[in-house]
Amino acid sequence: MTVTRPARLTGAALAAALALVPFVWILGDLAALGSPEDLLRHWAGAGLRAAPFRAATGPLDPLLCLAAALTALAALRSRHAAGALAATGAVTLAARLPGLWSHATGPLVTALLETALATGLLAVALLGRRPRPGPHDPVPTRPRPRPAAAAGTLLALAALALTVREVRHSSGPDPMRAVDRFTGGRSAAGTALAVPPGWLSAVLVLLLAAAACSALTAARHTRPLGLLAGGLLLGDGTTATARALFPHLRPDVQHVAAPALDGPALAAGLGTALAGAAVLVLLAGRGAPDPAPGPRRPEPAPPPPYPRPPGW
Repeated sequence: MTVTRPARLTGAALAAALALVPFVWILGDLAALGSPEDLLRHWAGAGLRAAPFRAATGPLDPLLCLAAALTALAALRSRHAAGALAATGAVTLAARLPGLWSHATGPLVTALLETALATGLLAVALLGRRPRPGPHDPVPTRPRPRPAAAAGTLLALAALALTVREVRHSSGPDPMRAVDRFTGGRSAAGTALAVPPGWLSAVLVLLLAAAACSALTAARHTRPLGLLAGGLLLGDGTTATARALFPHLRPDVQHVAAPALDGPALAAGLGTALAGAAVLVLLAGRGAPDPAPGPRRPEPAPPPPYPRPPGW
């Protein structure tokens, strides 16, 4: 299946608009904080400077912005961008759904806009497909068996580890705290555009599981789905690593004793980041070429006419 040119242009426009929405919020946070370093420290969970300010973006927002921008480029360059359009649209739609019950005007309007754009991407990916014009036209290649198997194994292990982590966080003595992790209650308050941590974990687990299944079966849509899963996995691991290390790297804390280094959290963050980077490397290479078609058999001679003419 290919994507028609009008559908590709429409998908590229929707993906570009989807990338522009969080980018505007990021620029607003950058203008309020004053420097990219402060914004990066905030995304890493370091808190803000002394002035009271509630940032709007978190570490997920630049990742979704980058994914949408790359999807727009893929739609402009390739006739086989249906997988990228569908993957980006589905993940963005799932991640922005909790924003629909936000009480703040800005985040609510943003959630409505992004869910509408993500739904449009899904519609374009589903309705804009057409069969190949001819049997000799190129098709998306399947991933090579060994890299695909390794990437699928890493994605499956990451989905299992993320599930165990979320069960551990949600199985506390306070049931409302576990509910807030999925609905965004007061105990799970974050940035204005923050996705509830439990909800985000569920979305990541489903994405990782789907990418692992497609990689282990060497499906043709493995690359866009696996690269998106690997990128989000790398971002999640990098954020977890920074949060574990930051209390020990702050130059402005000299007279306050830093808490003990959380070794398990640091190891989990590093492992997640390395797994995401490995998935990106494994799936970014060229796919396996399709086997060449065999020689055509000669067509059988037509049957003799009946009745046979004289002298046949």
